[in-house]
Amino acid sequence: MKYILVTGGVISGIGKGIIASSVGTILKSCGLRVTAIKIDPYINIDAGTFSPYEHGEVFVLDDGGEVDLDLGNYERFLDIRLTKDNNLTTGKIYQSVINKERKGDYLGKTVQVVPHITDAIQEWVMRQARVPVDDDGVEPQICVIELGGTVGDIESMPFIEAFRQFQFKVKRENFCNIHVSLVPQPSATGEQKTKPTQNSVRELRGLGLSPDLIMCRCSTSLENSVKEKISMFCHVEPEQVICVADVSSIYRVPLLLENQGVVGYFCQRLDLPIETRPRKMLTKWKEMSDRSDRLLEQCSIALVGKYTKFTDSYASVIKALEHSALAICHKLDIKYIDSADLEPNTLKEEPVKYHEAWQKLCSADGILVPGGFGVRGTEGKIHAINWARKQKKPFLGVCLGMQLAVCEFARNVLEWEDANSTEFHPESKHPVVIDMPEHNPGQMGGTMRLGKRRTIFKTTNSILNHPYFVGVQYHPEFTSRPIKPSPPYFGLLLASAGKLQSYLQKGCCRDTYSDRSGSSTPDSEIVESSISQECVTGK
Repeated sequence: MKYILVTGGVISGIGKGIIASSVGTILKSCGLRVTAIKIDPYINIDAGTFSPYEHGEVFVLDDGGEVDLDLGNYERFLDIRLTKDNNLTTGKIYQSVINKERKGDYLGKTVQVVPHITDAIQEWVMRQARVPVDDDGVEPQICVIELGGTVGDIESMPFIEAFRQFQFKVKRENFCNIHVSLVPQPSATGEQKTKPTQNSVRELRGLGLSPDLIMCRCSTSLENSVKEKISMFCHVEPEQVICVADVSSIYRVPLLLENQGVVGYFCQRLDLPIETRPRKMLTKWKEMSDRSDRLLEQCSIALVGKYTKFTDSYASVIKALEHSALAICHKLDIKYIDSADLEPNTLKEEPVKYHEAWQKLCSADGILVPGGFGVRGTEGKIHAINWARKQKKPFLGVCLGMQLAVCEFARNVLEWEDANSTEFHPESKHPVVIDMPEHNPGQMGGTMRLGKRRTIFKTTNSILNHPYFVGVQYHPEFTSRPIKPSPPYFGLLLASAGKLQSYLQKGCCRDTYSDRSGSSTPDSEIVESSISQECVTGK
């Protein structure tokens, strides 16, 4: 087993997750089996109770694990299936150590951060790295580990110490460290500054880890003089300083790393058994990235939610829309609308905001109402759903979006004026949405129905007289992939672009949607799976 640790410096949110995913992608393209682990130093057991404004969306895995959104990047880039134990938190580690102490497993010894916490971290990583993540059930060969936060954070110190010990336990030829740092370029001088990276690497080395690759995040390509300066002061060769400049699409990042010889370095440093055959997987990524840059036609989707000020709150939703737009060769334009701005109260208090929100909604080609919690903004979502149904605008409701579509239909078609969800109006005479039996309103963590489950349709008469009006309780965005878009989202984009009916008439065959160079869109493997039963049934 080979381990690649990705650490970050200077600031958080620098792109470690995309870089870790991209490293895994280029290694998988070489024929290697890759898994990934995300370490979050916070004390929470998992991400299930986070506000979307704190860490963005909560990604849900097949086994029901509520985890950091970076695991969504790993699954999308690598096309793998992870489990909740692939997300390690301080809370999980301390909980496991305390449980062992309560059972007497430490035989009366004083339980300390070193060695007990650090040993538990190492054991967890070694155990989880060997869990198969591909459909063939074969053990991975490489484990990419992303350590959240920045070097020097007090909460990440036990993890840094654990990996300082770990590098000697697994031997040098089986462990390497990528350090992701920021190279700022102040507008006043236009000069790329290396001091933050120097300080970050110095701190990391002081804690016992010496980076093998320094990946520099910058707005423009790294100048040779800057690369040489980082090399000289950070104790690495110039070839070990990698430029990760801003690019037009995140799908270009694996290609960026590949072009700078990262695979060759890993091959030599970790003695990897890399195949010399052409890398078909990276060729697909290049075709996809090139196609993304050439798109001319545009399709606009109104995203009506309550967390629209922080787009990471809907990270997987946005990715699923991007995958589907790319599959039909359209440029995606997302119009973010705070659902509260669509409500009559806003018209009274802030009429300009109200009219701007409705203008965005009415000008969009399609409407998406994603999941969410709490009563704020729900009536605005119902207004948007009502407008989509009456005006025959393509609509997709996910989770809460589906529930509110039921409420809207019950109120305005069945004429049950007080129809509502018991979450918002427990005393409603027409509770069309109720709590699930296992839901515990007194406890917030891990009480929802989570994970991959089969859904069986018991009726066939749910089709409205509408181009595309679909509601699903589950979250299809979590299974969307760059070359295998999620069927409900793909259906929404097809309908919004006016292509759904011709697509269905041709037997769900995508070969008619090609880019302007004449090459077919992403991959033939989408053909069979793009519009599945859940999409067609709700149409």
